[in-house]
Order: sequence, then C-alpha cells, then structure tokens
Amino acid sequence: MDWLIAIFLGALQGATEFLPISSSAHLRIAGIFLPGAEDPGATFTAITQIGTELAVVIFFWKDITRIIGKWFQQFSGKADRQDPDVKMGWLVIIGTIPIVLAGVLFQDLIRDQLRSLWITATVLIVFGLVLGAADLLGRRIKTLETTTYRDGLLIGVAQVLALIPGVSRSGATVTMGRALGYQRPAAAKYAFFLAVPAVFGAGIYETIQALREPTSVGLGMGPTILATVVAFVVGIAVIKWLMAWISRRSFLPFVVYRIVLGTLLLVALAAGWIDAL
Repeated sequence: MDWLIAIFLGALQGATEFLPISSSAHLRIAGIFLPGAEDPGATFTAITQIGTELAVVIFFWKDITRIIGKWFQQFSGKADRQDPDVKMGWLVIIGTIPIVLAGVLFQDLIRDQLRSLWITATVLIVFGLVLGAADLLGRRIKTLETTTYRDGLLIGVAQVLALIPGVSRSGATVTMGRALGYQRPAAAKYAFFLAVPAVFGAGIYETIQALREPTSVGLGMGPTILATVVAFVVGIAVIKWLMAWISRRSFLPFVVYRIVLGTLLLVALAAGWIDAL
C-alpha cells in the first residue's frame, strides 16, 4: 500500500509544485484521505521536491549551465561582471539568502505549527486574491534581463512565505514579480531559477536527517524515493505546459481554484469533518 501511496503523492507533487496552488498544501490535504489520515510531513515533502527541482534543471539545462559557467568565469576575467548571466548568478544567490535564514531560524515552526489546516485554508484564499490582484494590476513591462538586485532580493523575501503550506513557492515569487512589473514568463523563469538552490538544499538536508532517523519519513525511504522519481517525470511535463500557458494566458484559473479549495477546506474544518492537525 505504501508504494501505491508514494506513486500518488509523487504525481501530486510533480503536478502542483510549479503551479501557483501550493504543492505542500495539496500533500497536506491528501494526507487526510490516506490510511490512518496521516500528514506526509515536511520531510517527505522536502525530499520529493528534489525530483521536481531536478526537472527544472533538466528543462532549463542550457540556461542554468550557461549562467553557472559565466558566473565562475567572472573571477578569471573571461566574463564581464555586467554580463546578464553573471548578474543572474548573483541574483539567484542574493534571492536565496532570505529563505536559507528563515529555514534555519524557524525550522520547528515550519515542521509543526504552520502545518495546521486552518492556516493552509486561509493562506490559499488570501494569497490567491493577492496573486490575482498582482497579475491584473502588474505593469508587465520588465524582462528577465532587466531584473535589478533590489527586485531579486524582494522576490527572494517573498519565497520565504513558501515555507507556509498553502502559499506556494511559485505563487509567492511570481506574485512579487508581477507586483514589481515583470512579464509573466520573466517572473516565472526567475522563480524557477531561484527555487533550485533552496529546494535542493532543503531536500538534501532532509534526506541526510531521514537516513539518520528513518522513522522521520512516514512512508519509509523506499516509497519516498519512488515518489521523488514520479515527481520528476510529472514535473517536466507540467513545466512545459505552464511556460506555454503563461505566454498567452493569465493566472486567473489558478486564483479561482485556490479560493474554491480554501473555502471548501474551511467549511470542512468548521463542520468538524476533518481535524486541523
């Protein structure tokens, strides 16, 4: 049974990680319907996200390897410090600092209190409305090449909110990008780049912890690894679809989905059909 659950949760992770609807919220909600009604947990979520971020690396392989190469070449004088790829390397580093600090300082809070379904339902709705407003009112003129260090840091600060199930990493960073006036594809692409070091770092850390304490992963390491592989495969397909979608359409369907899901969750909690923890 654990292996079937792992396949389901891995597919769910891959399908929701890049959409602004919060993969951690969906995994948290899915836990209600699993045998024993167990929350998959922050450790399981962090490890399976390695699969989805590997999908990002594969999909944007040329961009990522070029950025890394140029960033290192600046120190040998082979690349100009004003080169857009060198700048993007620094932007990703600067934007990653806030979530690293928050992850270290508030680890216990992230693992326990913030996983209440009351919080998940509320932020699904609230940040859905914020995303809708930012997407509608954004000036839509800035491109990835014009990203400033100030904007990169602000988007990085927004990424910190993704530690709360229901916010969504892509949702928070894209919302900030749109609010700052970036085009949808530019905001999404920077969000993808920014997530790579943070997610890989968290995933590797949680994997090491899980190897030391196997009981911290509810499904066990075998099923969790399977879920990570499934998340990778599904994630690649979703990235391709999403980049095509936002080049022509708005985020409105995701906003509506977040509000409906959050509302249904609040009703279920208020009626006592499900437990918050």
